Amino acid sequence: MVLRDEQNHPFYVRDRARVNELLTCQTPAAGDLVDLARFFIRYQGFPGAYDLQEDLTKVLQSWHMSNEALNQSTRRLWMSGDALETKIEDSVGSGFDTSDRDENE
Repeated sequence: MVLRDEQNHPFYVRDRARVNELLTCQTPAAGDLVDLARFFIRYQGFPGAYDLQEDLTKVLQSWHMSNEALNQSTRRLWMSGDALETKIEDSVGSGFDTSDRDENE
């Protein structure tokens, strides 16, 4: 048995919950495809969260898709603007508005 030095990913707990949802999803919506593609990118080459990485592949297989087909689908979704249906609270970032707009205007 080979032991792996695993690192903890800061988004693991939140991502694990979403991946569990994706594992039960039979017909993916646009947001599901986008999330799966995002997780593949986030965890690609990451030295840890191996259980989650394996489940990403299981989701892809259950949807009868290849990684290339997933990437093509999500590219089309982003180009059409349909990828924006993903939940705001699930996206990465603080949500801080950096606009220069004066609130008194």
